[in-house]
Amino acid sequence: MRTRRLGKTDLQISELSLGGLFVSSVGGEFEQGRKAILRALDLGINYIDTAPSYANSEEVLGKVFPEIDKPFVFSTKLGGRPQPFEPQNPAHLRQSVEESLTLLKRDAIDILFVHEPERPGQYDWWTDKEKYTGPVLDVLDELKADGLVRFTGLGGTTAYAMVPIMETGRFDVVLTAFNYSLLWREAELGIIPTAKKLDMGIVIGSPLQQGVLSRRHDEEVQRGPHWLSPPRRQQLLDLYQLVDESGLSLPEMALRFVLSNADISCTLMGARSREEVELNVAASERGKLPNDVLTRLDEIAAQVPFRPFEEPACLPLGRSARALGMVR
Repeated sequence: MRTRRLGKTDLQISELSLGGLFVSSVGGEFEQGRKAILRALDLGINYIDTAPSYANSEEVLGKVFPEIDKPFVFSTKLGGRPQPFEPQNPAHLRQSVEESLTLLKRDAIDILFVHEPERPGQYDWWTDKEKYTGPVLDVLDELKADGLVRFTGLGGTTAYAMVPIMETGRFDVVLTAFNYSLLWREAELGIIPTAKKLDMGIVIGSPLQQGVLSRRHDEEVQRGPHWLSPPRRQQLLDLYQLVDESGLSLPEMALRFVLSNADISCTLMGARSREEVELNVAASERGKLPNDVLTRLDEIAAQVPFRPFEEPACLPLGRSARALGMVR
């Protein structure tokens, strides 16, 4: 497994790493998640990301970590507990970290992300929403001084709102999800250039776009659900044609596309089983996509450079729109 430098942290982390959501009860039983975690470490993955809001992911990892006899890096996030959670309450912030350390059975956290720092509807972290100051910064400084946290980061999902928070220079790493993948490239406009300028590590979440790129949906796309704009429909069909021409599977193409960008420190796979870990690692070992495939992907991505207004944040292809709350 190749490693890359995680920005100014100078940590060397595996270019393919493990996201912790699907090794929790969201993905299956404990033993399935345990086998996925241990197999990932066996195959050279040395970085795992989790969060208090990822069901019982921290608890699962805490049960498995004592079995690991090699160095690894892990990250978790601030937010979500206690309930109700007050993002500007220093006692709540410290409690969140203390519970993470207890569940993970660790003495310190390698990377602590402020979760959803750019979405006030999620967590209202900032007392000054222009300078991005608030108690969370003081608590992070205290945690680092106490040796409980090594590095800090921002973990969010919007393409542009995180940039001014990054520009404060207070954070070491940025984790961005849902805006850098085969067809969604908004992170190229702000997050990635800003991170490079500030020497922040760049972690990409959901390279399969919350499952949209994990398998093909030819019939559904051709039928055209009401929320799927004609340009996006044509774009997906052109992507499927490229998949046929290249001889690659869609998920392999999606994973290797992100890994082809040397500016990315690592991408997180959402594997939920030993078998999925092995498939993803095998794909990553095949390296960068051929230049002709990358050029064609750029052309296809340019067909819909920005998300249509009515498009859901995560396309519910293969899933019930009603189950996702799109239909009442």
